[in-house]
Amino acid sequence: MLGPTRNVLPSASAWDRLEGELGVQLPDDYKEIIGSYAPVQLNWHLSLGHPSTHRWNLGKWMRGTVEAFSRSDLSEAECPGFPDGPLLGGPSGLIPLVSTDRGEYAFGVVDAAFGEWRILSCDGDEQDFYEYHMEFSEWLYRYLVGEDMFGPGSAVFYAGPIVFESMPMTESERSSTWRGPERGM
Repeated sequence: MLGPTRNVLPSASAWDRLEGELGVQLPDDYKEIIGSYAPVQLNWHLSLGHPSTHRWNLGKWMRGTVEAFSRSDLSEAECPGFPDGPLLGGPSGLIPLVSTDRGEYAFGVVDAAFGEWRILSCDGDEQDFYEYHMEFSEWLYRYLVGEDMFGPGSAVFYAGPIVFESMPMTESERSSTWRGPERGM
């Protein structure tokens, strides 16, 4: 659905540094998608950062997102697996994966009982989190085909190919736009 990759994959050391900071190994499918396409915005909304860039650095964005959510009172938030409100940051808390320009966030967390990742998402204007037991690649696919992946009523669907807008990796680089392959819907 996304088509050929457009970026140089980040080095293993970039992922090692990020995962060392987080205290947890990120899912392989997440790293593959991020490494292949980021930094990019998909269909004008969903942003994917990159661990090897200065301007759209994934680690910096993750830390900033954890700090921002930590400053909020989330004690009343419904968050599956966190009866006292969400725990933010690794290794056993919510790790920000992607966000939209509409204030939505998808977090990954390792399910301690099974050792598998699950995704919890929220709308930044609401306190509640919604749980998705699936790999990141499936979550992304469902988001792109117009399913509610940030909670009820959150679907956004754009017919036709996925629209990519690059987020420049350096100060001198310009943004570019391209489309993925045609898709049937």
